[in-house]
Amino acid sequence: MKNQTNTKEFFITVLIKGSGYSAIFFVAIIFYFLLSQGLPTLTEVDLKTLFSVRWYPIEDYFGILPLITGSLVVTIGATLIAVPFGIGTAIYIAEIAPRWAREVLKPLIEVLAGLPSVVLGFIGIAVLASVLRESLNLPTGLSALTGSLLLGAISIPTIVSVAEDALDAVPKEYRDGALALGGTKWQTIWTVILPAARSGALTAVMLGIARSIGETMTVMMVTGNAPVLANSLKVFVSPVRTMTATIAAEMGEVANGSVHYHVLFFIGIVLFVISFIVNVIASSYVYRTTKRSEKLLS
Repeated sequence: MKNQTNTKEFFITVLIKGSGYSAIFFVAIIFYFLLSQGLPTLTEVDLKTLFSVRWYPIEDYFGILPLITGSLVVTIGATLIAVPFGIGTAIYIAEIAPRWAREVLKPLIEVLAGLPSVVLGFIGIAVLASVLRESLNLPTGLSALTGSLLLGAISIPTIVSVAEDALDAVPKEYRDGALALGGTKWQTIWTVILPAARSGALTAVMLGIARSIGETMTVMMVTGNAPVLANSLKVFVSPVRTMTATIAAEMGEVANGSVHYHVLFFIGIVLFVISFIVNVIASSYVYRTTKRSEKLLS
């Protein structure tokens, strides 16, 4: 019996380790594939041309700077919208809402998180773009602002779901202790509960940002798909094109092994690196915060 138990534990341990290592393996394989297909760009396209402001592959202009700028503008706009609303909604559900409201809102948010992005894209084209064009007196409603609003709406359910779970995991004793010391409900939330759930809330924000960076269909439908570098003062109300939309729109039309083909994979490398940097920054912040908390407790 003891040998059977040890054998089961051995196989379970191997299975768990294999699952963990497989994640690293798959990421490494994906990155290797991107490098193998994208790095030839550096020998086929001059760096000045590659990081220029004109994207017109028909005439061999492969400037990816407008695509990077478009992705960053839309992602930053979506983050500025999604983070306050997402964290605020999570606080309301976890700490303020009555039980009946929580039982209705939590499943509803879970359903919204699974809403296909193409549906929001249709809503953006049919409704939001027209409203923004008329209310702001714009030449077109298909702009970075429209994309930011829709990406923010897509990211909010993810942020709410993860952040609410993190807030709910904070021990009840923290709340009772803060209230017993004379703190108000808001003071307890702001100075005790949120700091205690900081790592979970930051994870929620990072997942929301990752959803914004990687979104394709919505931004391809509502941002205007104009690979131009807009004036800095009007960048949010001007049409833009993101890196993901460029890959999705053009990958099916290029010849395998052509310069254009390799440049699209190079854009994928840039996108991969940006996502990696964001995750590293978030992980290092969580690590420093955890170490600081451990020192205070010791």
